[in-house]
Amino acid sequence: MAIPSEKSPEITNFLETVFGRSTAIHNNKCTPAPIGCGKVITRFKDAVSAKEYQISGLCQECQDLFFGEDE
Repeated sequence: MAIPSEKSPEITNFLETVFGRSTAIHNNKCTPAPIGCGKVITRFKDAVSAKEYQISGLCQECQDLFFGEDE
């Protein structure tokens, strides 16, 4: 199980209220739509992507869509 990255209490509360970020990460899921897809996390292509999940709550597929895939 991943642990959400530490942020100020105000930011953590905002991200949880608006996006469900902490709940999704604690449940090993991507953040729900419309930001993410809400699917169960299955893999990350590298350690940087896994760390990004702890920051944003986005699965590998959603990260690739949002940030663009590496060539």
